[in-house]
Amino acid sequence: MATLSVTALQASVVQAERQVQQDRVRVSQDSSRLDASQDQLAKDKQKLSDSQRESNQATQSAEKPLPTVNLTRAIENPPRVEQQLPTDLVVPKPQVNTLGQTIGKFINITA
Repeated sequence: MATLSVTALQASVVQAERQVQQDRVRVSQDSSRLDASQDQLAKDKQKLSDSQRESNQATQSAEKPLPTVNLTRAIENPPRVEQQLPTDLVVPKPQVNTLGQTIGKFINITA
């Protein structure tokens, strides 16, 4: 009978060792998953922080008041210099000869 109990004890020890080994593997896997989850959490926190900062910047830039318009200046006539067109946009006035004809018309008729 002593042999039977020793064999049973050895089987129990072997089963317990297998269980311990399986538990070590699970702990190792859980530890790896925990590390990956913590890394992902850190990335998500950084992304959230960046998004909040961008949102705050967008909100602040949208809330800035527009510059005030000076309506008295808008109604006033600008000085003569500001009213003139640039020289490259000005159409030259036709020149008139002594008969009152424009030179261009005179040239087209005689040619």
